[in-house]
Amino acid sequence: MERLLVKGGNKLFGSVEITGAKNAAVAILPAAILASEGVCVIDNIPDIEDVQCMEKIMRSLGCEIQRNKNEFVIDSKSISSTDAMIEEVKNMRASYYLIGALLGRFKKARVALPGGCHIGVRPIDQHIKGFEALGATVEINHGSVSIQAEKLVGTNIFFDVVSVGATINVMIAAAVAEGTTILENVAREPHVVDVANFLNTMGANIKGAGTDVIIIKGVPTLKGCNYSVIPDQIEAATFMIASAACGGEVTIKNVIPKHLESITAKLVEMGVEVEEGDDSVTVKREGNLRGTNVKTSPYPGFPTDVQQPMTVLMCLAEGRSLVNESIWESRFKHVDELKKLGANIKVDGRSAIIEGVKEFTGTVVKATDLRAGAAMVIAGLVAKGETEIYSIEHIDRGYPHIEDKFRSLGGDVTRIYK
Repeated sequence: MERLLVKGGNKLFGSVEITGAKNAAVAILPAAILASEGVCVIDNIPDIEDVQCMEKIMRSLGCEIQRNKNEFVIDSKSISSTDAMIEEVKNMRASYYLIGALLGRFKKARVALPGGCHIGVRPIDQHIKGFEALGATVEINHGSVSIQAEKLVGTNIFFDVVSVGATINVMIAAAVAEGTTILENVAREPHVVDVANFLNTMGANIKGAGTDVIIIKGVPTLKGCNYSVIPDQIEAATFMIASAACGGEVTIKNVIPKHLESITAKLVEMGVEVEEGDDSVTVKREGNLRGTNVKTSPYPGFPTDVQQPMTVLMCLAEGRSLVNESIWESRFKHVDELKKLGANIKVDGRSAIIEGVKEFTGTVVKATDLRAGAAMVIAGLVAKGETEIYSIEHIDRGYPHIEDKFRSLGGDVTRIYK
């Protein structure tokens, strides 16, 4: 069983390259299924477990995939099955994007119900609402979603809640529907925009991504293209927070600073220096941290995926801090692990009240989910002594070679086998 051993106390210095966005890549890869001719050459794909899962699933459907480091060459012309039922489908949340892609291309699909991190109730009702509005019939039974349509016809769809997954999934299917589809109350996250840009590069006609309303004029077919995935906003934020927690000075390269504005604003509020470049941010912290309040909200608000790493930083700040988690109801599982290290946190419903402590003391902790795992690594980097983190398969789902990147900055992080 693999674990991470983190020895704390080192400041971080140097620079680190951010890879392609996980949340964009795991949607763009299945969206390539819509290319009925030509091949999709997709660059800047992160080397993470979720991508490897999606690659295996797509191969099982008949996709031909060549991989060269961070570049994927996908030929979807030879797809022989619309049934995505292998075990990997159940292990990752983003496998639901296969529904929209297969429905759009073949007008039918059977996909195992998705898994992913246990951070609260994560229904796919808004996805189903969108597909049914386009003319599909949906059945859920025996742990799978079966969907089919004689044809997909554009319409107006108002989502009951802002959902990144539903926005992307319905957008993928609607790209090849007849007529015009108008999606309202949609998610505005950078990876929503990235998927729309990818579809447009394939020949789709999508406007408004990044706003509250997306207008899609359906086209008969899509073709292969060349595309590069945007940098990972969440990985970048994780290294920004780690730099602020440990002290020192780190330049985080290959980022889009605008995507990081909500994180930058909070770090500055806490007494951290952040300097923005064209495609980089430099984080420097010498003095004490000040407490702050954070409320997660859809983009451009503070990302829920950054809440757990940010909680670590707030634990080390002077005075009281408050976290309000407005997106997921079960995203405080990392709190019990942080308490083992010496954190002073009280959870009340969707809020966490944090009283700052002078230091953490290393111990054995669990990565309860992907972003909680990143939080444990940051906590270990600032803790006195050694911290051993288990269940790190969660970390590997979203952070490529995390131990190598932190070691390059002076952090003492080692993968061990026991």
